[in-house]
Amino acid sequence: MITLPALVYSQRISKPRLDVYFPVVHGLANQTVQYKINTKLWKRTNELIQQQGYGENPDTEETGYFELKTNQRDVLSLTLINYAFSGGAHGLTVVVPLTFNLKTGKTYQLKDLFKKDSDYVSVLSKIVGEQIKRRDIMVLGEYTGIKPDQDYYIADKSLVLFYQLYDLAPYAYGIPYFPISIYDIQDIIDDQGPLGKMFG
Repeated sequence: MITLPALVYSQRISKPRLDVYFPVVHGLANQTVQYKINTKLWKRTNELIQQQGYGENPDTEETGYFELKTNQRDVLSLTLINYAFSGGAHGLTVVVPLTFNLKTGKTYQLKDLFKKDSDYVSVLSKIVGEQIKRRDIMVLGEYTGIKPDQDYYIADKSLVLFYQLYDLAPYAYGIPYFPISIYDIQDIIDDQGPLGKMFG
């Protein structure tokens, strides 16, 4: 059965020194699920605004928007992007990823994408390590692998892992993204999870 994408609209929070666009989901058959997803999106948007210092520091200016990464096969994967500037050499951008099951409203963590007994952390850490070498990314300290709850999103037939500013590399590198084809990790993917749905 073909599942249609969710309708995703943009809503705006506009206050002095704050201009943030965030996503709102419409058109789901199950209104309870829709409410659950929208509540989570609203909550994370507001947490991000607070985290970036708005309201604490009167000099903080914030702008925010979102990017849709996947909206198919009952999977919605997106990122909330917030930029805050409060003086100094440059501002700080934070990216918050969220991946939902549009049938149940469940928010997927990275571990939910893989088979229970798979050592997904080691497998993904190795791939990211190889990309760091190949792309000649200068890391801060020593690369020790990804975290079990590493930030990620799904973009079509790729799993994209990423690090926040300063978590892996110097500011000049921006936010480092590591795309991994689902075909390269097919043997550890949970067929019933969101990545499993991307095959075919």
